[in-house]
Amino acid sequence: MKVFLYYVGRAKDPHMNALAADYVARSARYVPTEMQEVRPDRAAFWTKHPTARKILLDPAGKTLDSAAFAALVGKAELEARDLLFVVGGHDGLPDAWRAQADILLSLSALTYPHELARVVLAEQIYRAFATLRGHPYPR
Repeated sequence: MKVFLYYVGRAKDPHMNALAADYVARSARYVPTEMQEVRPDRAAFWTKHPTARKILLDPAGKTLDSAAFAALVGKAELEARDLLFVVGGHDGLPDAWRAQADILLSLSALTYPHELARVVLAEQIYRAFATLRGHPYPR
């Protein structure tokens, strides 16, 4: 199993990107985890990861608490299935991508800057692995 985090656009705030990178590095202790910024017109992750479970962040998506999110990650791990997460940029995600998603996920009913959404998602992925491994971090 591998985890891929794709972000549309570039982070303007280096501090936010550093926080996200820190959580990605923590998750990489458990499974290979990669974070990459992409341009919508050059995103090749649909063909690059055809069997991965594709989870796109969308304000209209399903909300999960941390336990349910950990269960989603744990299920993918049991199935040995890669997880691919996509966070949109300033304009959200291209409409065509929503139809290709396995899950549309909302982090909250609140609106976050996409740079903060990167951090929240990366932290929740780390929290899920820590929870599944019995690490004390989630307390």
